Amino acid sequence: MTGPTGRHVAVLAVRPTHAAPPGVDAEEFRLALLEDTYEVVAGLELVTPALAVPLAGDSDAEAVTWPGTVIVRETALGRVFAALHALGAREAVLVAPDAPDLPPLLIGKLLRALGDAPASATPAAGGGLVALAARLPLPDWLSAALETVDLNTADALARLRTAAPRPGLVPTGPGWHRLRTPADVALLDPGLEGWENTRALLAGDPLGR
Repeated sequence: MTGPTGRHVAVLAVRPTHAAPPGVDAEEFRLALLEDTYEVVAGLELVTPALAVPLAGDSDAEAVTWPGTVIVRETALGRVFAALHALGAREAVLVAPDAPDLPPLLIGKLLRALGDAPASATPAAGGGLVALAARLPLPDWLSAALETVDLNTADALARLRTAAPRPGLVPTGPGWHRLRTPADVALLDPGLEGWENTRALLAGDPLGR
């Protein structure tokens, strides 16, 4: 589950602005998506999994994590990166909480890209980002850009690239989807392994709830 503290991957437990599919409890849907996304991160090798929650905490979100998971009480991207750096991270990836079927390979691609660039991103279908990776500490231009950009910012990638001092400093990996509208559940592939909590909830048989 865990690896060198030099690499942290954090899921952002932020409250969604979208609705759950008809007939599905909104809070259970949020937690199912979050838990499945967290399981993707927690299953990675050679990284330390983390969860970023609001300053006041989110006990339901924290309950989905494995023992020993790093909990960061910040959700603004720049502050989460700074908190992870203070914990010893030299590289970090921040992941949206509504990507339950995210292939682990895509996170690995983001980390590999940091060998040549200070940041890398996975674009989200429909705008925004699924994940953002960066070397730590953040360069000044990226830290400043993240004061007005988050993973939900529709043109986040364009803004980050505009802020960069030269082209190529924010490469992208393959894009992926997030579940931000009720219709987005159609993007889930029943034939793929994973996303068990979301799968069970949508089938009317939530795991352990």
